[in-house]
Amino acid sequence: MTKPDKVVWIDGSDKQLDELRKESLAAGEIIALNKEKLPDCFLHRTAVNDVARVEHRTFICSRKKEDSGPTNNWMDPVEMYAKLRKLYEGAMTGRTMYVIPFSMTVPESPFAKFGIELTDSIYVVLNMAIMTRIGTRVLKCLDASKNPSDFTKGLHAKAQIDEENRYIVQFPEDNAIWSINSGYGGNVLLGKKCFALRIASFLGRNEGWMAEHMLILGLENPKGEVRYLAAAFPSACGKTNLAMLIPPEIYKKKGYKVWCVGDDIAWLRVGPDGRLWAVNPEAGFFGVAPGTNMKSNPNALLSCQKNAIFTNVVHNLDDDTVWWEGLDKNPPKNALNWKGEKWDSASGVPGAHPNSRFTAPANQCPCISSEFEAPQGVPISAIVFGGRRAKTAPLVYQSRDWDHGVFVGSIMASETTAAASGAVGVVRRDPMAMLPFCGYHMGDYFAHWLDMGKKIPNPPKIFNVNWFRTNDEGKFIWPGYGDNMRVLEWIIARAFGEAEADESPIGYVPHPDDINIEGLDEISLDALKGLLSVDKNLWKEEVKGIHEFYAKFGDKLPAKLNEELAALEKKLG
Repeated sequence: MTKPDKVVWIDGSDKQLDELRKESLAAGEIIALNKEKLPDCFLHRTAVNDVARVEHRTFICSRKKEDSGPTNNWMDPVEMYAKLRKLYEGAMTGRTMYVIPFSMTVPESPFAKFGIELTDSIYVVLNMAIMTRIGTRVLKCLDASKNPSDFTKGLHAKAQIDEENRYIVQFPEDNAIWSINSGYGGNVLLGKKCFALRIASFLGRNEGWMAEHMLILGLENPKGEVRYLAAAFPSACGKTNLAMLIPPEIYKKKGYKVWCVGDDIAWLRVGPDGRLWAVNPEAGFFGVAPGTNMKSNPNALLSCQKNAIFTNVVHNLDDDTVWWEGLDKNPPKNALNWKGEKWDSASGVPGAHPNSRFTAPANQCPCISSEFEAPQGVPISAIVFGGRRAKTAPLVYQSRDWDHGVFVGSIMASETTAAASGAVGVVRRDPMAMLPFCGYHMGDYFAHWLDMGKKIPNPPKIFNVNWFRTNDEGKFIWPGYGDNMRVLEWIIARAFGEAEADESPIGYVPHPDDINIEGLDEISLDALKGLLSVDKNLWKEEVKGIHEFYAKFGDKLPAKLNEELAALEKKLG
């Protein structure tokens, strides 16, 4: 169908990847960076019309429309395959097709799922080599697998990078992903959101496990015990920063450490001990560059100092390094912007694209967990949901039980900021941070969460956090970043029955004395009480929005969630 001039199988060897880098350099697809300052790092620029995930061109093509649900774009699979076949016809003429066998998580893990991505992009091959496990090792494990659902078929062609004919399509019942007319990572690294969330969430429901848009971190206490939590946040709520958190000095001195297992996706299964165990199915980070610096997230920055690919950032011509807004206060004088044009920082026009990226191996992260490649994963003691709310949600609260926790996750929301187009302060609901990534009907997804609660003898406790409460001047009250450790400490203590809490209409909140504010000069005990307060009137308004949101799901909304909503209304009086 695609008619490539030649076909190259990717074996995952350094020798083959080096040859591909040389070929890509010669073609001008990537640019080599300073060998001393950024060894084995490269810069890539996408087409200017191809810079982000395209949700309006992303489809879940289940055979029945109702299985896709109201929050996904749908087309009949027969119609979609016919439409796509025309676009793929001859799309690789004059090009090479690369066959990439890849594994999500360690290939030998019981969690592992395999795929083959066919692509005509060396950029995709080089990124997949960072983001997943690739090559001959994967083929052996795929060959040994007896479960047909362990194998997902991925097809990607750059074609003409035509916006009007750009499609990122998941066929969940066929275990297939077809992507065309894009070269941007989120649309073409098919192991990422396409497979690890959209296809995997569908597989997880069928097979009794969960694929979630969650970071995984381990909290080591002074006794050397490491306790793990998973956390889901919508975009722009600090997920990567939390995954790589550096504790405040007073915690470091006592011997606390934070270990990153994953910054974006978690696959969770019930373990033989009745607890929920999680792996990070990815092998690398695909991080947003702007705003990443030595203050906001030193571990992320240090992760991409070698063997990394930078996409759509500023190229500093004086020393062949890269720069982006928020990296430091010294923009380069002699530089090209993300489009490859001469750039003057004094112009006021950003040099890096706001969605510019770095791809880096996770094992280069200074705080990567020793359990990162553990085939069985890590045991999860707490699940944390979060959003960006100026007034409504307190700094932290705990659900009463698993079902109430599912309700808390289902009503997750953020208020729009000035960074997003449109009105500021509009509440956007993003249940479990999965709205753009759920591969089937969200009502069925909620039901799956409720069903999982019955299958986990020792379930994790469920919490909600909000780092973004503001004062009357609109300034954030809580300092965030490393100081979020103070909240995580209470969460983990609650998960192990080691801390107290007060009952509120929305769940359990810490007593102000339970959150350690030692060394936090900007937060008084009164300010902390305010951060933990629950305003009944604001929550009564919130309930109206929840009713409106739930109405979208019709008969598919589990009755249990309506019961939880009714219980909340009653408690609010």
